[in-house]
Amino acid sequence: MASGIPRISSSSIPFYRDTRIIAVLVQIVFAIAVMAGCWVLYQNMIAGLARANLLPTFDFLNVPASFPIAESVIPYDPSMSYWQAFVVGLLNTARVALIGIVLATILGIILGIFRLSSNWLLSNVAMAYVEIIRNVPLLLQLIFWFYLTKMFPRVQESIAIGDAIFLHNRGVTLAWPEPTASFASWLWWLVGALLVAVAIYTVRQIQFRRRDRPGVAIPYAILGWMVIAGVGYVLTTVITGTAPAVLVFPELQRFNFIGGATVTASFAALVVGLVIYTAVYIGEIVRSGILAVSKGQREAARALGLTQGQTLRLVIFPQALRIMIPPMTSQYLNLTKNSSLAVAIAYPDLFYIANTINNQTGQAVPVIVMLMVSYLSASLFTSLLMNWYNRRIQLVER
Repeated sequence: MASGIPRISSSSIPFYRDTRIIAVLVQIVFAIAVMAGCWVLYQNMIAGLARANLLPTFDFLNVPASFPIAESVIPYDPSMSYWQAFVVGLLNTARVALIGIVLATILGIILGIFRLSSNWLLSNVAMAYVEIIRNVPLLLQLIFWFYLTKMFPRVQESIAIGDAIFLHNRGVTLAWPEPTASFASWLWWLVGALLVAVAIYTVRQIQFRRRDRPGVAIPYAILGWMVIAGVGYVLTTVITGTAPAVLVFPELQRFNFIGGATVTASFAALVVGLVIYTAVYIGEIVRSGILAVSKGQREAARALGLTQGQTLRLVIFPQALRIMIPPMTSQYLNLTKNSSLAVAIAYPDLFYIANTINNQTGQAVPVIVMLMVSYLSASLFTSLLMNWYNRRIQLVER
């Protein structure tokens, strides 16, 4: 009996009808078209720069910069090269970013907790702060803080807060510790204290894990570091007869202060503006992260006899961190990139100095490439650290 089922041909499908091959060919053609377009644009750019006698080169980096920088983390003078001036701008931006991230995180956590407080005054003040700050452009806020610092009196008429802090139109001058000849001896104590702190942290984490109970090991590590560093400070002072570091108070001379440290008006305005602005978004991230934790976790903590503070610190906040870390990473990146607005208040950050180098050399393309690589590297490094921390605290299913 003949079968009624039609026989399927075993011949292969032609390549021009195979959707898999067609998809690969389309992607290859698209990639070639994109590269060809980029090549045409590159050739047009090179031709235009050649006509203007401005072919891109990095040879200018070894030429003396010949311009001063008002504020620098490392020693700098105008006789140094352009690449050294660029490094100064990079370090200035890194300093603003690091200080801003730490302060914005602290203020943002406080703000997020206040938003959830049962205290009517705290919650409403926090809500008003959020609604006002996030609806005013950051650039306008930076200019406001900059001109506010300029409203302080002259150096000779500084507003004194005790003998340690002086407010004036050039910034803030404050007492600052300075190392002495015996600081090198105390440095070994600091290194030893750091190693002990790491050991204490590791041991406490192991203990918490074995007991299968929550706990915070960082306070124990900090306490251990402080005790050993303090003992080392006392012993170094007794043995050498000189304290490793002394607090130097500023003294007003005819035109300026001598001693201590001065935070310039531009730096202060930039840090304050970035911290206040970024803390709003971090606070909202903290608030949403805490609210995302199940109410049953709070009830279980209360049933175990934990106080409200212990519940937040040991139960709620560690679980909320897993939700908060990814969006907080974006805010850290935004803070670093927003520091480029410092050009509006004359703080010599990376963008400010790169713009000066471009104006003097005319090498726009190399300078912009260096800027892009610098900001991209900083962002990728920050993302790498935050992603590592995020993987470390995430839940591991058994």
